[in-house]
Amino acid sequence: MNDGLQFALKITFFAAPFAVIMKRSKIRELLLTSPASQHVLVKGWVRTFRNNQFIALNDGSTIHNLQCVAALNSIDEGTLRRITTGACLSIQGELIASPAKGQAVEVKVTSLEVLGDSDPEKFPLQPKKHSLEFLREIAHLRPRTNTFGAVMRLRHAMAFAVHKFFNDRQFVYVHTPVITGSDAEGAGAMFRVTTMDIGNPPRDEQGKINYKEDFFGRETNLTVSGQLEGETYALALSEIYTFGPTFRAENSNTTRHLAEFWMIEPEMAFYDINDNMQLGQDLLQYVVKYALDNCKDDIEFLDKRSAEEEAGKPQEQRSELGLIDRLKFVTENDFQRLTYTEAFDILRNSNPNKKKKFQFLIEQWGADFQSEHERYLVEKHFKKPVILRDYPKEIKSFYMRQNDDGKTVAAMDILFPGIGEIIGGSQREERYDRLLKRIEELKLPEKDLWWYLELRKFGSAPHSGFGLGFERLMQFVSGMTNIRDVIPFPRFPGNAEF
Repeated sequence: MNDGLQFALKITFFAAPFAVIMKRSKIRELLLTSPASQHVLVKGWVRTFRNNQFIALNDGSTIHNLQCVAALNSIDEGTLRRITTGACLSIQGELIASPAKGQAVEVKVTSLEVLGDSDPEKFPLQPKKHSLEFLREIAHLRPRTNTFGAVMRLRHAMAFAVHKFFNDRQFVYVHTPVITGSDAEGAGAMFRVTTMDIGNPPRDEQGKINYKEDFFGRETNLTVSGQLEGETYALALSEIYTFGPTFRAENSNTTRHLAEFWMIEPEMAFYDINDNMQLGQDLLQYVVKYALDNCKDDIEFLDKRSAEEEAGKPQEQRSELGLIDRLKFVTENDFQRLTYTEAFDILRNSNPNKKKKFQFLIEQWGADFQSEHERYLVEKHFKKPVILRDYPKEIKSFYMRQNDDGKTVAAMDILFPGIGEIIGGSQREERYDRLLKRIEELKLPEKDLWWYLELRKFGSAPHSGFGLGFERLMQFVSGMTNIRDVIPFPRFPGNAEF
């Protein structure tokens, strides 16, 4: 074979045509596209199928469905029977202007493939209203409902907004440990971590469990907070934050508690209590505004859902504001600031307290405010978000900076409508002798806090921080009344399914 023929054969080989692979379009994008009979490929799950012709398809990118219209008798009988609620389809067709009300575009089907069948006799999410209690029992399928699709898209947006807020302020994101030997709260409600045989653990000469033979050589647990570890990095990098899972082994079957939840915990060197309060307000107003600006469709849906839920309550239990109004209530109002003592006087002299309508009456200074008291201050008295500061030291944690009055600490809580406390924080005690004395007063294990105390020996500095429970934030922004409905797989007493 001569060189010229070899060259010609090579050209012929490399010039062979390649198959064109069409890119899938997301339904959210198509609903915003001007139709010009362009050919599109969509994939998603059937919400409804009417008259053997109209398919409502959803791929999770938006609360809205895309109507796909097949010409009558264009789909064979066998395939028609497989187009059921919950089935997964791949559809190609023309994007055209829709003659139907409520939608700008639809897809005129040219080809259809069933990617995954769904038996209509067994699929539990038929097109009707389901209770939230029922949906918790099928947590693996509830994301396909409008409500949980909206909540999870909103959860993503809120997480992104949190990271953007801190990144734009040059905070450093620090991953604090999930397994730890410290109990930041001093509460003792912790999940233990061990590899020992729990039925027959090794014991020492006194008959006590010998944790030196455990995996980590000491007693360990799942973290209740990343705060203490976060402080170590704040005293080196100035401003840091953590955003990760935390665990509480509290037997609390309520609409506000989870055994596993996510916490946002910034820690800042050179911040006093006033700086701390301002950062908390700035963060909350930023993320709520981000939701209003970027999650309009989902929030409008959740607003209507919340209004329907409120309508079913007795008049005296209904919220005065709808969801969107509550969100604007936060972004458009400066937060009211006052001391615990000022709040105590307001509550003690309030009509609900005088008429004994509070479940927990306010009588003695030093009482720990309950949600009903916090909501009264926000919703009835001030009618705006509230920041309380300078709490009695006896009801607050050991690490909070002691005020000069000897009775209070530089703690602060931010209170929201419908929620009560959403942020809890303080200026941290930076003075070694004061911190050590408080640890001794509370009989906390100094041997476990040696490194935390040592931070006060080497270049200590005034510093502050707070904790924001992400699911509490999600409850507020989504209007969902049960915290188990704002996390993908809730963990609570008696439940670790899925």
